[in-house]
Amino acid sequence: MKIAVTYENGQIFQHFGHTKAFKLYTVEDNKVVSSDVVDTNGSGHGALAGMLRILGVNTLICGGIGGGAKTALKDAGIALYGGVTGDADTAVEEFLAGTLIYNPDIKCSHHDDEHHGEGHICGNHGCH
Repeated sequence: MKIAVTYENGQIFQHFGHTKAFKLYTVEDNKVVSSDVVDTNGSGHGALAGMLRILGVNTLICGGIGGGAKTALKDAGIALYGGVTGDADTAVEEFLAGTLIYNPDIKCSHHDDEHHGEGHICGNHGCH
């Protein structure tokens, strides 16, 4: 199993489509055997699900995420655990232990707002 977490400075980055990196965890026998931080090279919303699929990711842990990205992940066969905050390593350990608190209905409502501007941080508003 391979788990990806939106990543910045050890924490779960709060906007999937703007993440600059993923921390990838390779899991065997329900234990992390290796991890690596991978740069997204500015891929953006549409390409990130494809990038994760190519990297062999089965599961994504993130903060906020829009509807289009959720659909792309579903189409790529990647399980989504959104609405998660805090330390990335801790979240993966909680996921493996079955204790991760997440929001299965996470969405970023501001993606429908025509005034949505660059520089906005998803964790501050609009993500439920």
